[in-house]
Amino acid sequence: MSRIGKKPIDIPKGVEVSIAPDNTVSVKGPKGQLSYKFHPNVSITKNENQIIVERKFEDSFSRAVHGTTRALLNNMVKGVTEGFTEELEIVGIGYRAAVKGNNLELTLGYSHPVIYPIPKDVQITVEGNTNIKITGIDKQRVGQVAAEIRSFKEPDPYKGKGIRYKGEVIKLKAGKTVGKK
Repeated sequence: MSRIGKKPIDIPKGVEVSIAPDNTVSVKGPKGQLSYKFHPNVSITKNENQIIVERKFEDSFSRAVHGTTRALLNNMVKGVTEGFTEELEIVGIGYRAAVKGNNLELTLGYSHPVIYPIPKDVQITVEGNTNIKITGIDKQRVGQVAAEIRSFKEPDPYKGKGIRYKGEVIKLKAGKTVGKK
């Protein structure tokens, strides 16, 4: 049995969970509301203050979906109570970011600024021109937005310039003059 899948999910106070017969789960909390339709191979039940996920079949696909469903449900409950945050940092001379209206404007050494429209379900703030903070209630959406912003200028393997996740370590390559004497 899945070690992750068999753990019950505690429902904090102030969070409402509703489960439809077609495995659509809606979670409503202080930060917002999320809903998701899960695979029919798992059954989702709600006790007084816990959500329990069980699989209906014992094939390999059902075992895989069991743990994934539990993890997604846990992320939904955590998202509507605490929210998720992803931080990016910009490294490079002249590289900077700014929020202008509903757009994130990035200056990354190109001949033009890169304009990224901020999605409605995500908040983006810039601290000190080089630190981008992305927050939201949907973990997958926050991660996707962070990956899209990072893809505009991925870190250079020789100098390390570009957009990276906060705390990400870039292994720098040696230049071509290292081997010559």
